[in-house]
Amino acid sequence: MIPFTSLLFDLDGTLLDTAPDFITSVNILLARHERAALPAATIRAQVTNGSAGLVESAFGRSVNDPDFESLRDELLAIYRVHLADETALFPGLDTLLLACEARAIPWGIVTNKPWEYTEAALVQLKLIQRAHCVICPDHVKKPKPDPESMYLACQQLERNPTDCIYVGDHIRDIQAGRQAGMTTIAAAWGYIDPDEDINDWGADWTVEQPADLLQLLFED
Repeated sequence: MIPFTSLLFDLDGTLLDTAPDFITSVNILLARHERAALPAATIRAQVTNGSAGLVESAFGRSVNDPDFESLRDELLAIYRVHLADETALFPGLDTLLLACEARAIPWGIVTNKPWEYTEAALVQLKLIQRAHCVICPDHVKKPKPDPESMYLACQQLERNPTDCIYVGDHIRDIQAGRQAGMTTIAAAWGYIDPDEDINDWGADWTVEQPADLLQLLFED
């Protein structure tokens, strides 16, 4: 067991499996532009890179291309309609959240996903009222990997960062958590580029499945 008084999660690829709705949205956009659909696995691997990464991957566009922002805006408009069609907690994580709640351990979310989409998804999944804090890029000057959002979360939870655990599926999550002085856990079940070695991130722990996380945190 790891001693801790609060638990924070990244959102996409860590707490929520949002990839199915991004897959739907990207392929709708591709169809509108008379392009072939992409395999689910290709899109899934890019979810962690946000809307910019999805557009770059799907259309081969860079952020400097003149039509990049219009494609990105179109994708986000589609996603706003579909963002909770299939999105769900990763299997086993509701049990973990219930374990925290039963022990009066506050849990929250620190994500680089904008508040508009984060709030909408959490409301539809009935998680917004359970989370003790939800920190998005809208709430800070510098998002992850800067630790500012981590410090803000701890302020809202009234907890010391050194007593907090942060779980994420990207190196920026681990960097932000470590800079804030938190214990960090790399979520190997997340949206990780196949060319990346999760062991190079410098996390305190690496966990393969959510059920393993429950065991690590609450079982002797």
